[in-house]
Amino acid sequence: MAINWDALVIGPLEGIFGEPLTYMPVGGVLFTTLGVFDDAFHKNTFFDDGSVGVQTTSPTLGVRLSSFTSPPLQNDRVFVVSVNTTYVVREVHPDGHGWAKLVLNKVSSP
Repeated sequence: MAINWDALVIGPLEGIFGEPLTYMPVGGVLFTTLGVFDDAFHKNTFFDDGSVGVQTTSPTLGVRLSSFTSPPLQNDRVFVVSVNTTYVVREVHPDGHGWAKLVLNKVSSP
């Protein structure tokens, strides 16, 4: 039995935790959608011996790929309404089920 991830998991997740944003694809037309924003996502980089070498904190945005007419790409921009800030997409990490985590860099805020 195939699982409809978009209908059963991703859609409800976006409906509960999503917040408004304006997405500005490079060379495309901007559009409004929802995303799950996290201003303090922690990532650890480990040494070969298993110890933590570097810890970084980056803003991230989880997005429902079915909301996009073309996949999100590096250098796209996104305006997150709740923090009144524009970010550029640094990395795109699709999960294989219709969701992607976008690692962001801050561009501007008033």
